[in-house]
Amino acid sequence: MTNLLILGGTTEANALAKILAEHGIPAIYSYAGRVDNPRPQPLPVRVGGFGGVEGLARYLKDHAITHVVDATHPFAAQMSANAIAACREAEVPLAALTRPAWRAQGKDRWQHVSDIDAAVTALTGPARRVFLAVGRMHLEEFAAQPQHRYLLRLVDEPYTLTLPNCDVIVSRGPFTEAGDRALIQQYDIELVVSKNSGGTGARAKLDAARALGVPVLMIDRPTLPQRTELSSVTQVLGWLAHPGVNLGV
Repeated sequence: MTNLLILGGTTEANALAKILAEHGIPAIYSYAGRVDNPRPQPLPVRVGGFGGVEGLARYLKDHAITHVVDATHPFAAQMSANAIAACREAEVPLAALTRPAWRAQGKDRWQHVSDIDAAVTALTGPARRVFLAVGRMHLEEFAAQPQHRYLLRLVDEPYTLTLPNCDVIVSRGPFTEAGDRALIQQYDIELVVSKNSGGTGARAKLDAARALGVPVLMIDRPTLPQRTELSSVTQVLGWLAHPGVNLGV
C-alpha cells in the first residue's frame, strides 16, 4: 500500500496534496517550518527539519514511507540533496515535482548570476532602488551593499532586519502584472533581484519589469544530483503506480 511523504511548501505541493486527499491516497505533508503561518492541508502535516540525511532516512523507515515526492522550492538545495541521499539509503523511490525555470523573452533585460553571493557582488556600485525578491532567508547577505534602497515583499514579517534602508511589504501571492507594475512605479524601482523560481505565482514582477524596461538580476538555480523529475500532478500519479518508470522529463 502506498504511503507517501510530500516535502512541501509550494503551490505544486499543495495541488498534489489536494488530489491525493481526493483520491484517498495515504500521504504526509511536511513543512520545513520557515513560514510562520503555513497553509492548511487536507492531509496529515508535520512541521520542522528531519535532522539531515540520517534523520530523514530514519523517518522513512520508522513511518513505513513507500514513496517520497520532493515538491520543495527549487532553491531548497540542501533539503533536496538530503532527500536524494536519504531515499537512496532507505531504498525508497524518490521523484521531484518541479516547475520549469523562467526563460528570458525578447524585451527582457536580464543579467544572470550563479548564486546569492554573486548577486550581492553584482550590486556593487552607486545607490539604486532595488526590488529584492529573494525571500526572508537571504536578506542578511545583502547588508553588505547598504547603499541601496531596498523594497522587500515577504510572506511573514521579518524577525530582524540588517538592511539599513528598506521598505517592507507583507503579502502572499499569487501576484498580478498590473499590481507589480504599479508597485515598481510607486517605489521608482531601478532593478529587480529575483531567484529563478519558475511557476506563475511570482512571475508577475518579471512581466512588469519587462513592460517597464526595468533590468533584472536573475539568480540561477542550484545544480542537484540526478533524480527523477516530474512536471505535473498527473505525472506523479503515474509514477506512484509505476515508480521504476523513467518518464523522460
